[in-house]
Amino acid sequence: MDPLTHLLDGPRARRAFALRVVMSPNWSIKVQDRAPLTVMAMMSGNAWLEADNERFELRQGDVAIVRGPEPYTVSDDPSRAPDVVIHPGQRCTSPSGNDLQTSMTHGIRTWGNASTGQTTMLIGTYETDAEIGAAVTTALPRIAVVPAGEVNPSLLGFLEGEIISDAPGQGSSIDRLLDVLLVHSIRAWAALHPETARGWLAGGTDPLIARTLTFFHESPAEAWSLDSLAQRLNVSRATLAGRFRAGVGEPPMTYLTNWRMLLASELLADPRLTTTQIAAKVGYGSPFALSTAFKRRFGVSPTGYRDRTYLRAETAIQTRLKGNPARPLEVGEAVG
Repeated sequence: MDPLTHLLDGPRARRAFALRVVMSPNWSIKVQDRAPLTVMAMMSGNAWLEADNERFELRQGDVAIVRGPEPYTVSDDPSRAPDVVIHPGQRCTSPSGNDLQTSMTHGIRTWGNASTGQTTMLIGTYETDAEIGAAVTTALPRIAVVPAGEVNPSLLGFLEGEIISDAPGQGSSIDRLLDVLLVHSIRAWAALHPETARGWLAGGTDPLIARTLTFFHESPAEAWSLDSLAQRLNVSRATLAGRFRAGVGEPPMTYLTNWRMLLASELLADPRLTTTQIAAKVGYGSPFALSTAFKRRFGVSPTGYRDRTYLRAETAIQTRLKGNPARPLEVGEAVG
């Protein structure tokens, strides 16, 4: 399965952060939450998005995808100095450090400098790499803007309704809708920018690369080698290696290793799976072989990664919910 299909097939948006933002002039928000990926949909009004000396005007119906973890600014005027700062954990303060959490909260997952305002945005923040997959994010530029009309407005409206709802099951519904919005936005951006798409997104324009990616995505556990791939595709090793590197930006076997590591990192979210089972699913003959490759990629063993990324986060979430399970989740808390 390709990365976008995989995005919808597992715990992608678990513990993601979703919010409806309502702003009235004058405002400027500096986001330094260190999140790897944020999706921003303009429901009304307009805003300026700026990162790495690039500036984009967002209008009603536009969707922006922002790659982290570096900071960026959203404002009604790009010349305006920030008056709100968003920190890791979605903690919000003034530039001087005064807490603004309570004063800017206006109901269920609604936040801003006013309860009603000219500008309304939906924000979905994926807070760990494992939730979204490195293969998805690295294929995108720092900021990818999808113009109004390229993403179905009904999807945006449905997501907005779920974000401000406290109905049963809304947490999982938000998770899935956020994933669908991300998938549709990436598709639309890639179709509009075939010349600048990178990684696996760029591979679709070359039939040879597309077939190679299909083999990798659908059968990651197979014992692939450059020779076996070339034979299956009926081309020379040199042709395959050269065209794949030119189109995707890395050698075929490097891409396969990275894809396997992505799959392993997400399979670790399932506590029922042992490292032996995960190794078999991603093409490694033993848990030791998987652990060696995994440490090289993530700097920690699979067991350590599972504890750091999933178990501790889940424990923290359950502790917060047990404290008052009846109340709606507030700014800075998870939605899944």
